[in-house]
Amino acid sequence: MAEALIRTNGLAKEYLVGEQIVAALRGVSIAIDKGDFVAVMGPSGSGKSTFMNLIGCLDSPTRGDYVLAGEKISALSGDDLAAIRNKRIGFVFQQFNLLPRTSALDNVELPLLYAGTPAAERHERAKKRLADVGLADRMHHHPAQLSGGQQQRVAIARALVNDPVLILADEPTGALDSRTSVEVMGLLQKLNRDGMTVVMVTHEQDIAAFARRNIHFRDGLVVEDHPVQQVNDAEAMLRQAAAPAAVA
Repeated sequence: MAEALIRTNGLAKEYLVGEQIVAALRGVSIAIDKGDFVAVMGPSGSGKSTFMNLIGCLDSPTRGDYVLAGEKISALSGDDLAAIRNKRIGFVFQQFNLLPRTSALDNVELPLLYAGTPAAERHERAKKRLADVGLADRMHHHPAQLSGGQQQRVAIARALVNDPVLILADEPTGALDSRTSVEVMGLLQKLNRDGMTVVMVTHEQDIAAFARRNIHFRDGLVVEDHPVQQVNDAEAMLRQAAAPAAVA
């Protein structure tokens, strides 16, 4: 039996809006195994973003428990949550969130800088991660000199540089064209095949089909949780797309 990396029990989050309490999550109990690739889906206001914020240690629940890699996270202090975010979770965002006036290498080094890693080690680890995502020859370029897909690869390298146990991707293809989206999903699939646990928020069904499991939220609850019957193979799709050009 696979080991659960993420486990929640009755996870709930409420916000006070004026004098009204709004329940964003209403008691979610779920397990995500180590090495899984999960797409989290749902309409606006369904609770999927709140769920991602909680498992990403960006917020604390009103009630319920969250356990990450065997450690109870839900009761930790803000400083402890920040340490877990920096050392154990890698984040990938729709808009890349790269510093525009610094090189790809410097952007990837940032989490190591915050962690107090010595400069020489920072450089070597960042270079390795850029090579892992196919950007060894672009490490000194600034974001404006890179395509959208290359910028997202830099963001993925940054997410990986601290050797996290979990990658959280929030609409990672939302700012990309169709082909580049497949390329990025191919990279996430490769990371997953190599053992990385990936949890991704998306509103696109065709993107969710690159994951191995889909979880659907509505009104703060999980309403569907199922394996993907036919997983999109990004590498095969890219080969097929390139085939006519190769023949010509």
